[in-house]
Amino acid sequence: MQPSLPAEIERHLALFVAAAQSAFGADLQAAVLFGSAADGQLRATSDVNLLLLLRRFAPQSADALRAPLRLAHAAIELQVMFLLETELAQAADAFAVKFADIVARHRVLLGSDPFASLHASREAVLRRLRQVLLNQQLRMRERYLLLSLNEEQLAGAIADAAGPLRSAAASLAQLDGQAPLAGKQALEAFVERLGEPALHAALQHMSLARETARLAPGLALPAFIGLMTITEQLRKHAEQLR
Repeated sequence: MQPSLPAEIERHLALFVAAAQSAFGADLQAAVLFGSAADGQLRATSDVNLLLLLRRFAPQSADALRAPLRLAHAAIELQVMFLLETELAQAADAFAVKFADIVARHRVLLGSDPFASLHASREAVLRRLRQVLLNQQLRMRERYLLLSLNEEQLAGAIADAAGPLRSAAASLAQLDGQAPLAGKQALEAFVERLGEPALHAALQHMSLARETARLAPGLALPAFIGLMTITEQLRKHAEQLR
């Protein structure tokens, strides 16, 4: 049974997919919802992520979708990936962590499932995972210096960290040979093994920041520092894998 979405989001999704079908016609092969909206973990700060798989991207056809996309983006924070069939395997290799998460969490709204037989190599997933975690570390160090004295902005940075950290933890779990887990559960399991209560508290505050876009005074800075430590531990684990 597919997780349900708020009625307003379902309505705007249906309108947009219908508009995409009208605009692209036979060139539209599939419309696939992915991420938190696909697995019932959508929060107030979440984007609604949609992939449109196309035979070709014709600007003249795409022009008809400009207004519906702007409307859906304003109404439900819809973010759309326009991907050609011929690019699917290459994209899955180049963005292996992201696509591993899409494979694990997606819902087909139109057409057949393009991810039913998609498989990224272990080497590609591991290579991309290391890149993602290194980039996350660099980004968080900069944000620490820029935002650490502004708790409201830091809460936003904490919420933003949830997606990449959860995806990375899910990829690590699969590389470790564990049964597939949703990103949130994979990250919680990883932190549980570290055995540090402060890091578990950082995860709880990250979830709270995602849900409410704010944290109580005094919570943001220790939570962000905890997430920096978690990122470092994830990367260390990824570097040890072969």
